[in-house]
Amino acid sequence: MKITLKLFASLTDYLPPEAKYTNVMALDITPDTTIGQLVEQFSLPEKLVHLVLVNGAYIAPDKRASQTLHEGDVLAIWPPIAGG
Repeated sequence: MKITLKLFASLTDYLPPEAKYTNVMALDITPDTTIGQLVEQFSLPEKLVHLVLVNGAYIAPDKRASQTLHEGDVLAIWPPIAGG
C-alpha cells in the first residue's frame, strides 16, 4: 500500500538524496507496518523523533510502536525545534 512520508528540519538528512530538498517521499509498505518500524527503517534517532502526525493527527510517543498505517496516510515527523 502507498503512504507519504514527510520529514522536517534536520530529519531531511535521513531521506534519500532525491527526496532531501522536497522533504517528501512516497513509500510502498506492507499493511501491518507501524510508525516505529518506519522510524527504524530510516534510522531516525529516537531523540529526534519529537512530533509525529498521521493525516494531521498527533500520535503520542507510547502509541508509535504499535500504530499501523493505512493506504493513503501521510506520516509527518519533526525533530525538537528551539527558537525565539
